[in-house]
Amino acid sequence: MALAMGKFVKMHGLGNDFVIIDARDAPVDMPRTRARAIADRHMGIGCDQLIVIEPSTRADIKMRIWNCDGGEVEACGNATRCVAALFQQPSISIESGDDILRAENGGDIITLTYPAPRFDADAIPIAYAMDTLAMPVAWGPLQAPAAINVGNPHIVFFVEDLAAIPLASLGPEIENDTLFPERINVNVAEITGPSSIDLLVWERGAGLTRACGTGALASALAAIATRRATSPVAVTLPGGTLHIAWDGRGTATISGPATLVYRGEADWARFG
Repeated sequence: MALAMGKFVKMHGLGNDFVIIDARDAPVDMPRTRARAIADRHMGIGCDQLIVIEPSTRADIKMRIWNCDGGEVEACGNATRCVAALFQQPSISIESGDDILRAENGGDIITLTYPAPRFDADAIPIAYAMDTLAMPVAWGPLQAPAAINVGNPHIVFFVEDLAAIPLASLGPEIENDTLFPERINVNVAEITGPSSIDLLVWERGAGLTRACGTGALASALAAIATRRATSPVAVTLPGGTLHIAWDGRGTATISGPATLVYRGEADWARFG
């Protein structure tokens, strides 16, 4: 799966959509302004995240990720599944941020294995030390969240009525709170059964999203860690359902679909 300079693939994972560029043979310069212009849904190609595939000295491939605001981030579970699906191999290792993720291709379903989650305040990071499984903080009706790093930083609120939470207004306030030096992804979860969660996500640098793979992962792991749910957990987002398994100690897996929308070609220089 080699894409020449200027070619791209449009994919989505449960409605979380991506422009994917293979730059292993022909590097693509991607300043913040260009990434933001490509992601623009009115004057660009349009996507939640822009993905560039590069060579890796640590894994089979490396992927870099830019949110639609042009900021580069460390991880994206839905995008990683899409990249793995493009290669059509039974198994592939992918460097993403500091982590190496293993992807298993089951045809319609891609399963990713993630390193053990990190709950310590420095890893998230949080501005000062506190109990990250029951943080003594609140924003309006959202209280006592859990915080977790699953390759990127997440905060998870458990609520009784997901529909009653105005995440569109609370999301940006929490994302940009000074408590989080690198900003944070905001998840609001409703436990709907012993092993099921309904979830909404305000994604750092992207806003409300139909699906967030690492958000689903973080929310399921936080629910398992706080004994609100048992593994495996089905996490349902507006775009569909992801399945997460974790034994409470080591690596975790997330399984879900990856969909090819179309292939295209563009002159990247026209985007600034």
